[in-house]
Amino acid sequence: MPGRRIRRLRRSELPIDTTELARYLIGKTLVRELDGARMTGRIVETEAYVIGDAAGHAFRGRTQRNEVLFWERGHAYVYFIYGVHYMLNVSSETPGIGAGVLLRALEPFEGIELMQRNRGTTALRELARGPGRLAYALRVDPSLNGVDLCAAGPLWLGAEMHPVGRIGKSTRIGLTLEAHRVLRFYERGNVFVSGSKRLNQ
Repeated sequence: MPGRRIRRLRRSELPIDTTELARYLIGKTLVRELDGARMTGRIVETEAYVIGDAAGHAFRGRTQRNEVLFWERGHAYVYFIYGVHYMLNVSSETPGIGAGVLLRALEPFEGIELMQRNRGTTALRELARGPGRLAYALRVDPSLNGVDLCAAGPLWLGAEMHPVGRIGKSTRIGLTLEAHRVLRFYERGNVFVSGSKRLNQ
């Protein structure tokens, strides 16, 4: 829906709980402003990395690398993984408590041609289906680490553009630690969600 006005989320609207925030973000809008252009998409899949979670980057304590996870909820935590791509997370608790929500997939809306150039593909379904693809599509890089997602800037969170469908939940994807925990949330029936059919029932 090009040109649609999107209301920026206020921090006070974000739940102060990692699991609740992961669920809350389904259907919300992610906005990337870059070089005078705007790319937007609906968040359709998230994973929670809760307090004390051995699979989370905050588990071993506060470091220079994971500092943002210990900030107030609603800040972007960006990290490089597998020597291949970046991942975008949202800090999710009160200051000093480390936890975050990984944004796993978007349903593209605005700036689709720019996303296609960034990804090197015209396949709409594949543009931001999975956290690495999402980061490539929106040109997420370390310059965005620490960005306040509830303030004006190059990356921010917006309200829903239309009502959310039923929300499903499953175990998280690609983990060995804490692999049994049901902390992945997704919009049921949405073709832009990643993962296997077994996980998306």
